[in-house]
Amino acid sequence: MKRYWSLLVDYLTPQKWTVLLLAAALLGGIGLQLANPQVVAYFLDTAEAQGGLDRLFGAAALYLGIALVHQGLQVTVTYVGENVAWTATNMLRADLALHCLKLDMSFHKRYKPGELIERVDGDVNQLAAFFSLAVLRLGANLLLVAGVLVLLAWLDWHIGLAVSACALVGIVGMYRLNALTVPRWQALRQAEAQLFGYLEEWLNGTEEIHTSGAKGYIMLQLYQALRERWRRILAAMRIQVLLQRVPFTAFAFAYVAAHVLGTTLFREGHVTIGSLFLVFYYLEILQGPLWDILHQVDALQRAGASINRVAELRQVQPALHDGPGAPFPSGPLAVEFDDVSFHYEDDAASDVLQHLSFSLQPGTVLGLLGRTGSGKSTLTKLLFRFYDPSGGAVRLGGGEAHRFDLRQARQSELRAHIGLVTQEVQLFRASVRQNLTLFDEAIPDERLRQVLAEVGLGEWLAALPQGLDTQLEAGGGLSAGEAQLLAFARVFLAAPGAVVLDEASSRLDPATEARIERAMDRLLTGRTGIIVAHRLSTVQRADEIMILEDGHIVEHGTRVALLADPGSRFSRLLQAGLEEALA
Repeated sequence: MKRYWSLLVDYLTPQKWTVLLLAAALLGGIGLQLANPQVVAYFLDTAEAQGGLDRLFGAAALYLGIALVHQGLQVTVTYVGENVAWTATNMLRADLALHCLKLDMSFHKRYKPGELIERVDGDVNQLAAFFSLAVLRLGANLLLVAGVLVLLAWLDWHIGLAVSACALVGIVGMYRLNALTVPRWQALRQAEAQLFGYLEEWLNGTEEIHTSGAKGYIMLQLYQALRERWRRILAAMRIQVLLQRVPFTAFAFAYVAAHVLGTTLFREGHVTIGSLFLVFYYLEILQGPLWDILHQVDALQRAGASINRVAELRQVQPALHDGPGAPFPSGPLAVEFDDVSFHYEDDAASDVLQHLSFSLQPGTVLGLLGRTGSGKSTLTKLLFRFYDPSGGAVRLGGGEAHRFDLRQARQSELRAHIGLVTQEVQLFRASVRQNLTLFDEAIPDERLRQVLAEVGLGEWLAALPQGLDTQLEAGGGLSAGEAQLLAFARVFLAAPGAVVLDEASSRLDPATEARIERAMDRLLTGRTGIIVAHRLSTVQRADEIMILEDGHIVEHGTRVALLADPGSRFSRLLQAGLEEALA
């Protein structure tokens, strides 16, 4: 209940006046729903007593007027309720998406994108009814049931007591069964999230699945995930069937009790025909709220499972926290790894990096070599503080006396002073301008055109139908070379003090690579650079070479000195062919 209340307070408080309007419309509808049968009873008693036509016509007009107002209130409740629901769920989606973006890489490594999409969107969809009508309608229906029972007791306490007992048994039965259903719905939501996570992963790897002949295995995994989902649906629906029987049984007993007692009282002259009509009319009214309560309990069960999963996601907090701030110098940055070791959470027994110590002076370009799995990419992730080292420290700064631990810096400041270009370039469904500036509207268009011309995309920009306003498609619309040049333009705009190039030219054709090489030379001028490279042409621009193997530094020195030493690993790699030796 604390989680229910927390969500309601957080996302309905900004809409408090709309929620009050919704509550007022619901209460007004309840009052009219209870009042209209009284008009019918008055009509019947007046007709039996042979009252005047004026009184009968007045009662009929009042009945029609109340019915029309009641229908108007119902339309208002539906419209306002949906508006409240989607406003609240959209706010929750935005908060969850922002929360996920703030979490560490260890979290995103643990959860597949498809599973996160299901949590941010699928689970929140289940809360639409919860935010709009489930809670208010549940309260309103309970209030309506209470009003009916009070009026029945006012007519005759025997009937009121019998019907109240049946209603109480029904409500208690639904409450008890509700405790069994929430865990089952939560397990179903988890199975669906895992299924969508698998689907996202498999659809992204369609080419590899086809070329490796893994279709049979993938389909087996899909069938197993679908079967698990079916099993959990079955477990939830078994309890649901029992839950659906409760209000029907309670209403049946209430109807029998009212029929027996009402007929007896009417024959004995204790109630009029109008009062007897009220008993059965109110029972008909009572049937609707009981079924509505069932549906709202069902919605709350589904919402409860989603609320638990949303609450679990909101409770996950970043393991990395901003420091108080650090004095970044202008110009190129010094980089220092001081006895750095690191292991990933899912493999704590094996260090990916082991006691790495090296230092780069400002303006130095380091060529980082090593086979796949040697720790090259992990080293660059530590530099961006996607992770903190398990041991040792990574430092940035200027001279020897002006270096600071990355944990002292704010993450936004750190990543503003280090640029990154990788093989995979992320494009957004947005304009060229927005893809370049990453939605920073402060950068003038003239600067964008200047940078695009500098990296060799001036003619490409001139050929676009709408220039900087041309829309790009997410993940497509550009060749690999154009996408890489666009990534270089992003780094030029940021003007960082250090740049990491992670295989930035490994997928390019010779003509495009030549443009990249020229842009790379300009980018590295006056900046500290770390180049993760497989190509000889890329390594030749490095001032220093470092070779990693199994998380250790096996060789580190100036490129000229290592090249002059025929016994160095670097020299042997060049003789064997850099691309083949590091494959």
